[in-house]
Amino acid sequence: MSDKYGVGQDSYCYPGSTVLRNKLDIHDDVTLSEVERQLSAIAADNVDFSLPPYNLAYLQSIHRTLFSDLYEWAGELRTVGISKQNTRFCQPEYMEREADKIFKVMEAANWFEGKGRADLIVAVAEAYSDLNVVHPFREGNGRTQRILFEHLIMNAGFEISWWGIEEDEWICANIAAYNCNLGLMEQVFEKCIGLPIQP
Repeated sequence: MSDKYGVGQDSYCYPGSTVLRNKLDIHDDVTLSEVERQLSAIAADNVDFSLPPYNLAYLQSIHRTLFSDLYEWAGELRTVGISKQNTRFCQPEYMEREADKIFKVMEAANWFEGKGRADLIVAVAEAYSDLNVVHPFREGNGRTQRILFEHLIMNAGFEISWWGIEEDEWICANIAAYNCNLGLMEQVFEKCIGLPIQP
């Protein structure tokens, strides 16, 4: 089985395998994916909401909390180039610089505080799509980034839930956004962003 990021053999995987090295010494892709899903779901309850400013270090801390039970490199920036189908993510040597640019844009927009729901949807869709191209971790980028954006959206004063989004819908939105079409990503956030949080 080839790994989903098309890296092939690299230092993150067991020799002669595309299975990521892990603390539980699981050598089967399907089993590892299921265990990873379960452990990260449990660990998500341990991620504390924080007010901005947000930055790459904050994203790394979320990743560390989600995946430290499974991966030695949890919270560390990846050191290999990765791609998925026709999507090539940021090369490791540029990730910090590119992520910093995105966080500075959000900071300049005051973390989207005070925006109405329609404007928030557009702003969040763009920022999410930009950060997704950085893809700073070898695995677990989507889950980590969604928690960051939960914090961002809640801080901006709105409810957020991912429950109504199907996996295929999510993948299509990310691919379209990579190709500079943010319409599907805006539709995702239209579904996910709820009512204003009552004080």
